[in-house]
Amino acid sequence: MGRMLFTSESVTEGHPDKICDAVSDAILDDLLSKDPKSRVAVETLTTTGLIVVAGEVTTSAYADVQGIVRKTLKEIGYTNPEYGLDSSDCGVLVSIHEQSKNIAAGVNEGKEKEQGAGDQGLMFGFACNETKELMPLPISLAHKLTMRLAQVRKEKILDWVRPDGKSQVTVEYVDGVPKRVDAVVVSVHHSPTISHADIRKQVIEQVIKPVCGKWLDGKTKFFVNETGIFVVGGPEADSGVTGRKIIVDTYGGYGRHGGGAFSGKDPSKVDRSAAYYARYIAKNVVAAGLADKCEVQLAYSIGVAKPVSVSVNTFGTGKESDDAIVDAINKVFDARPKQIIESLNLLRPIYRKTTSYGHFGREDPDFTWEKTDKVNELKKAVKG
Repeated sequence: MGRMLFTSESVTEGHPDKICDAVSDAILDDLLSKDPKSRVAVETLTTTGLIVVAGEVTTSAYADVQGIVRKTLKEIGYTNPEYGLDSSDCGVLVSIHEQSKNIAAGVNEGKEKEQGAGDQGLMFGFACNETKELMPLPISLAHKLTMRLAQVRKEKILDWVRPDGKSQVTVEYVDGVPKRVDAVVVSVHHSPTISHADIRKQVIEQVIKPVCGKWLDGKTKFFVNETGIFVVGGPEADSGVTGRKIIVDTYGGYGRHGGGAFSGKDPSKVDRSAAYYARYIAKNVVAAGLADKCEVQLAYSIGVAKPVSVSVNTFGTGKESDDAIVDAINKVFDARPKQIIESLNLLRPIYRKTTSYGHFGREDPDFTWEKTDKVNELKKAVKG
């Protein structure tokens, strides 16, 4: 295979698109906490001094959308008018209506009908043995860098850091195995009181080295705030929209993506729940030692419970044939929407914390799709 460079990026919770993801999922969590049967598809847009929330909701509960928006912005760190968006005085516009009855008819469970998929579409899940969390190394490091940017800001380790920011990590692979980090890019929103030289020095010492340490060497290149200044950030610099960071949310481009976003959608939407389930399947396949890399695709028709297809690609790393692994998956996992929701316990207010630093590879007991509890069943199924 030879030498290859592969790059993935991440963004902080104060990035405009991530603000929108957080608001959308905070509304979802609020509704699920009061009515677990809530059907939610909420989109958010932000620009200077403004949040717009729109979408479809069917629920017996009430959500104080204005209050949720302001609380979420405060938690992220938008508490200063200088940032172009202030939790206490920004404008909040809301336009939410009921879910289409045509869609509901196909999704809702009835006496003679099981719950169908909330839409057609294809979802991918991926896992590999490059990291202990069974994620690709580039996206894993990129997320850890943006998490560290948030940490140094909130703990005032670097008191000049503002909420917006991005990271990017390029990993060198030799014969398919990660060997070193070739380049690190960090862009950090900052106060006007600090010089570019100090930003570069402090980011390298306080953010990059603590995260990427063992992967760095004398040839690793650092690119920190290469425009020289990043005082104007957040929604004042760029508008944000829910669902615009789907590659950041998943595998950093290392695995394929079906195109559906996650945030603001309740788990009846297979865009979200089946993508979580595909990751669950792929991670168990790798954890079982059946492959070093595994990509799972699920595909659905709206209103139909059973997937129209289940496929697997182990990229030549499988210890069994891909056909044998698919057969084992079909014996062990049930990818119908209702069964996904029940097996992963998805009707809970757990989604706000998924919105930053990736939906996968996180060590959190609420992220049930990260469990590897089907390893033994898969091993038995592939032999039988």
